[in-house]
Amino acid sequence: MKRFFLLIVLLGFVSCKKPENTKLAGPVFGTTYHIQYYSKVKTDFQSKIDSLFYVINKSMSTYQVNSDISKLNRNESNEIDSHFAKVFDASKHIYKETNGFFDPTIGNLVNAWDFGPEGNIVNLDSLKIDSLMVSVGMDKVNRAGNTIIKKKPNTFIDFNAIAKGYGVDVISEFLEHEGVDNYIVEIGGEIRTKGINVEKNKDWKVGVEMPHFDGTQSVIRAISLKDAAMATSGTYRKFKVDKNGKRYSHIIDTKTGYPSQTNLLSISVIASNCMTADAYATAFKAMGIEKVKEFLKSHSEFKVFLIFDNDNKELETLSLNGFPDS
Repeated sequence: MKRFFLLIVLLGFVSCKKPENTKLAGPVFGTTYHIQYYSKVKTDFQSKIDSLFYVINKSMSTYQVNSDISKLNRNESNEIDSHFAKVFDASKHIYKETNGFFDPTIGNLVNAWDFGPEGNIVNLDSLKIDSLMVSVGMDKVNRAGNTIIKKKPNTFIDFNAIAKGYGVDVISEFLEHEGVDNYIVEIGGEIRTKGINVEKNKDWKVGVEMPHFDGTQSVIRAISLKDAAMATSGTYRKFKVDKNGKRYSHIIDTKTGYPSQTNLLSISVIASNCMTADAYATAFKAMGIEKVKEFLKSHSEFKVFLIFDNDNKELETLSLNGFPDS
C-alpha cells in the first residue's frame, strides 16, 4: 500500500513539473532569428538548428558563391537537393495561382535594380530591361528529379521571397518531430507558432509593424497566432531613392521588370505554413489592392492585412478574410 501511495505521489510530481522554456537567437539568412519552445526536459537544439540553417543556405542562398542556386545561375551545375525541390515546386504552383505575380526568375531584374547580390546595371534603361525580361518566367524552368532544366541560360532564380518562410517551416517541423508542442519560430519577421505560450498560459502574441521609412519600429496591431504562420512584405524598409528623390520598391513587378508601383506599404498574410504566407505576401504587393481582394474571394484559406496610402495620402488599413483584430 505504501509503495502504491509513493508511486502516485511521484507521478503527481512529474505531471505537475513545468515544461522547460528555451530561447534561441542569432543571425541567419542576412537577418536574425528568434526561437522559443517548451519541452518536457531541458533540451538545447542549437547545434541541430544551426546545421539545418547551413543546409538551407548551401542549397538556396544567392549570396553564397558555392550554393546550389548560385551554381545553377552560373550554369555550372543543375543538381539540387530536396530543400530546393520543395521550394521550386511550391514556387511553380504559386506562380500559376497568381498568374505570374510571384516569380522567382525575376532575379536578374532584382540584381539590375541593385536589390540583389550581383550588383546593379549602370545606366539601366528600357532596352536593357526588355532584354532581361526575355529570360523571366517560371515556365522557362522545369524540374526532373534532382535536376533543374533551364530553357534560357540567362534565367536567374532567386528564392529570397520564399526561402525565409521555408526556413521557418523547416525549424518548426524539426521541433515537432522532436516532440515539441508549444513553440514560436521567427526569422526576419516571418513567424510560425504551435500551441501556446506556456509561461503566460495564452496564445502566442505577434505584432504587425507600423510602416516607418526612417528605420524606427512600432506596432500597429498585436494579434494572437495559434497553429498558424504569418509573413509580412513591405516597401518601408528596403527601398532606394534616386537623385530626383523618387523612392523605388525592392519588389519588382514581374510583368514590367520595374519596381512595383502601388500604394500598398505592407501586406501581412496568415496561412497554414510560412513558406506559403511568405510567397503570397510578396505576390500581393505586386498585385495591388483590387486584384488582392478579387483573388481572396476564392482563397478563404488566407487571412490578409493591408496597410496603404489612400487617395488623400493618409495611412489606411484593410482586414480581409477574417484577419484578427487582436
